Amino acid sequence: MSKNYINENFQITLDLKTIALLIVGISSVIGMYFALQKDIEEAKVLPEPVLSRSEFDMKDENIRDRILTTQEDIKEIKDELKKIREQLMYQKTAD
Repeated sequence: MSKNYINENFQITLDLKTIALLIVGISSVIGMYFALQKDIEEAKVLPEPVLSRSEFDMKDENIRDRILTTQEDIKEIKDELKKIREQLMYQKTAD
């Protein structure tokens, strides 16, 4: 069982393309970090969005209408599925 140790004779060989890719990658990560920090600081300063009572009521009513519409659609789909099943059962008994 041989153990590999890094000592003064250890050499790493990198070509110019690899070094350039490492530099571009590291600089991209650093740039994204500072851009994110700037966005965070800007978000801390911005005022909180104001949601008026009427806007809240309109959104709530819209959501409730969509739920009711979805429930009606599901009922219609179930009814149609029952009809299809009945037709299939009728066809099976007819054959």
